[in-house]
This record gives sequence, structure tokens and C-alpha cells, in this order.
Amino acid sequence: MIEILGIALLVQGIGGFINRIAGSGSKSWFVQLHVLPESMHIPASVVMAVVGGILVLAAGAKRTRSRR
Repeated sequence: MIEILGIALLVQGIGGFINRIAGSGSKSWFVQLHVLPESMHIPASVVMAVVGGILVLAAGAKRTRSRR
């Protein structure tokens, strides 16, 4: 379950960051771009991507330890 949450955060964070950097201005499905003020889009995207990556790595490490 944690791994799924991590993947969702990772996708949302990276996608939102790319959307803001590319300046596409089109409608997007990245949550933080709809919920937060424009000045917070990039920092929130970076934080989401980092937290998501940490959760994915932690879930993978936990799974590896439990198999031993």
C-alpha cells in the first residue's frame, strides 16, 4: 500500500514539475496545480516527488528484508 502511495506521489510530483517547467498552460491532472497557489507549484512538485521516491525505496527495502 505504501509503495502505491509512493508511486502516485512520484508521478504527481514529476509530472507537475515538468508541466510547470514546460509552461504548457494546458489543463492538467496534477493535483497540486489545481489546489495550490501558482507560486507553490514547483516547490510542492519537488517535495511530492522526493517523498514519493523515499516511500518507494522504503517499501522496496522492507520487502527485501522480509524475504530473507
